[in-house]
Amino acid sequence: MTQRYLLVDDNRGFLEAARDLLEGEGVDVVGVASTSGETLRLVAQLQPDVVLVDVDLGDESGFDLASRLAMVTADTRIVLISAYPEAEFADLIAASGAIGFVSKAELSAQAVSYLLEGGGDVGRGRAN
Repeated sequence: MTQRYLLVDDNRGFLEAARDLLEGEGVDVVGVASTSGETLRLVAQLQPDVVLVDVDLGDESGFDLASRLAMVTADTRIVLISAYPEAEFADLIAASGAIGFVSKAELSAQAVSYLLEGGGDVGRGRAN
């Protein structure tokens, strides 16, 4: 069965590009969100398997959102994404409740699948 993804980013252009990329690779993107409130509502409504959360949501923190999501859903896997290098966020990623991190430059269905299978982070173009 295909994994169902929810994408969270405050950049609409990135959301569209990421959705096109992932759907082109066979992922079922069930929704997109730009805020924490919208994300929490859509997670409850759509019950995605995976939520990709940008670490910087404008005035909001993707790390805080990931922590909240981890507390309210046990079945949804959370993956943090960012244009910035993983090394800048290592401690925050570890404390967030997310299963790992993928750089936006390395975002792909394969990179996320690698994390879902317990392979480690893919933040710098390689497994860490």
